[in-house]
Amino acid sequence: MKTPRRRTAIAVATLAIAAISTTACGIGNKVDCAQVSGEAQKIGQEFMSSMGSAATDPKAIEKAGQDASDKLKTLASKYDGELASALNDFADIYASLKVDDAAALQGVSAKVTAASTKLQNACS
Repeated sequence: MKTPRRRTAIAVATLAIAAISTTACGIGNKVDCAQVSGEAQKIGQEFMSSMGSAATDPKAIEKAGQDASDKLKTLASKYDGELASALNDFADIYASLKVDDAAALQGVSAKVTAASTKLQNACS
């Protein structure tokens, strides 16, 4: 059985993956936004896969979030400007997943929306 906090963490991750995967990338951009989106989506999917093994270990959720955050920051370091900033925002969202801190999970939906908008603007 999934705990409410674990379900919340999964929902947050799902929102982040959806936001990254629906990024509208403009044609002819210097940066291949489809490639960036694909890489970021892969990181999100790896996070979701690791959630299955975290059912009995809440700290594993936090570790998976930190791992995803680290990977997104590495990806962001390859770029600059708004694109790097948006990827870092998503990294911060994953890093903020603390199972024992319900307050940290509040407002995550708004953060995902803001990061998604920033990513879409960077790629359009």
